[in-house]
Order: sequence, then structure tokens, then C-alpha cells
Amino acid sequence: MKLDTDRIDDAVLALLYLGLHEGDRAWKSFDWEAMGRLHARGLISDPLGRAKSVAFTADGQDRAAALLESLFGKAG
Repeated sequence: MKLDTDRIDDAVLALLYLGLHEGDRAWKSFDWEAMGRLHARGLISDPLGRAKSVAFTADGQDRAAALLESLFGKAG
């Protein structure tokens, strides 16, 4: 099966937002390839390294919040 990695990345970014802490950080517990693509797009800090979390860029945090609402928010 072919997968739409753009849609996967949107879902991962939205779900990262659920783990938001310390203002702009999120636990890095998702697929490494998706995390790498989000980093390459400038939405999160480099997921490689010892830290257990990544930092959202300003654009990444704004996009994550919007995606969380659009993908998983309830109407009304």
C-alpha cells in the first residue's frame, strides 16, 4: 500500500502538540522518518540526539495547533 506521507506528517505534528510542555517542547515518541520530515520542513528541532523531546518552531507550533483542531476537534 502506498501511503500519503504529507497526511501522516500532519497527523504526527498534530499529535505532537498533545504532548506540548515547557512552552514549545513535545515528547518525541513517533516514527523517526516522519519526525525527520517535520524537521526538514522547519517545523520542529532536530529529533536526533539525547533529548527526549523536540522543540516546535513558531510556525510548527501554530500549524500543529491548527491541525489538531481541524483533524481531531469536535464541532460545536
